[in-house]
Amino acid sequence: MPSLDDLKKRIKSVKSTQKITKAMKMVAAAKLKKAQEDAEKGRPYSDKMHNIILNLTKTISDPISAPKLLVGTGENKTYLCVVMTADRGLCGGFNSNICKLAKKFFKKFLSEKKNLKIITVGTKGHDQLKKEYGKYIIEKKNFKNIKKISFKDANEVGTLILSKFKSGEFDKCYIFFNNFKNVITQIPQIQQIIPIERKEELSTEKENSINNQYEYEPDEDEILDDLLPKNISTQIFKALLENAASEQGSRMTAMDNATRNAGDLVEKLTITYNRSRQASITKELIEIISGAESL
Repeated sequence: MPSLDDLKKRIKSVKSTQKITKAMKMVAAAKLKKAQEDAEKGRPYSDKMHNIILNLTKTISDPISAPKLLVGTGENKTYLCVVMTADRGLCGGFNSNICKLAKKFFKKFLSEKKNLKIITVGTKGHDQLKKEYGKYIIEKKNFKNIKKISFKDANEVGTLILSKFKSGEFDKCYIFFNNFKNVITQIPQIQQIIPIERKEELSTEKENSINNQYEYEPDEDEILDDLLPKNISTQIFKALLENAASEQGSRMTAMDNATRNAGDLVEKLTITYNRSRQASITKELIEIISGAESL
C-alpha cells in the first residue's frame, strides 16, 4: 500500500500530465483547421489532373511510343513502395495504421516473388519498418525541420522517384498514406502512381462530354511528356496534405482520450488517498483511546 505522500505526489504528477495533454489537444485542434482546408483544396486539383491525363491517353496515336510513366516499362518484377508517415509521435494509431497496411502489401509482393524497394518519408515509419524490412529500404526522408509542407517538399520526393524510374530501378510505384475523412476517421490507403492507375471512374456519357471540352495543342504526346512528371509530384503533395490533416486529427483524438484517462486516474487516486487518510486517522484515534484506557 503506497504511503499518503506517495499518493499525493502521484496525483500531482498525473494532474501535470493532464494539463500537457489538454494543451496538446488545443494545439492540434488549431493546426487541424488549416491542415484540413489545405487537404480539401488539394483534392480537386489532383483529381482533375488525373482525369485529364486519362482523357489524353485515349487519343494517343501510337501506344508503343507512349511515355513509360503512363504505360509502364512492360515488366512487372520490381515494386517501389513509398511509405509516408509523421515525424512526430503522440498521434494515436496514425503511424502504425499506415505501416500495418504497408506490411500487408509487402508480404503480398514478396510472396509473389517480386523485388521490393522501400522509400520512407517520415521518421516514425522508418522506425517501425527498419527492424523487419530494413534491408529493403533504399532511401529515407523526413521533414522534421519544416513547419508546413509545401509543393517544393513533395517535388523533392517526386524527383527522387523519377530519377530511380529513369535509371530502371523499378517497374511500379505505390504510395501509402492516410486519407483524411474527419477528426475521428482516417483511412490508410495505397495508390499506384507509376504507371498511372486507370480507374473506371467516368461513365461513357461523362467521358464524351469531357473529351469535347478540350482541344489540345501541341499534340497529346508532348503534353503528356510535360504533365506526367508533374502529376507524380502532385499526387505525392496531395498524400502529404492528407497525412498532415490526418496526423492532427489523430493527435487531437489521442490527446482528448489521454486527458479523460488522466482525469479518471486522478479521481481513483483521490479516492484511494482519502481512504488511506481516513484509515490512518482511525488508527491514530484507536491508539490514543487504547492508551487512555490503559492509564
